[in-house]
Amino acid sequence: MPTIPPSSGSPPDRNSAEPEAARVAQELAPEDFYYEGPYLVFTADYHLRRGYCCNSGCRHCPYRDYA
Repeated sequence: MPTIPPSSGSPPDRNSAEPEAARVAQELAPEDFYYEGPYLVFTADYHLRRGYCCNSGCRHCPYRDYA
């Protein structure tokens, strides 16, 4: 079982030049998510690459126990 690093604690700066939605759309690969009905569900691997918890209660969040 891989070691889960603690969350960096805060999301990236919202005032950066590139909007987060555009950045995320560029980074998504088919193995990063799946659809469950109308919902997009991110995988644990995606969350680990993202590097922080968004506190949205994501099903596969590896940071849940650390937040």
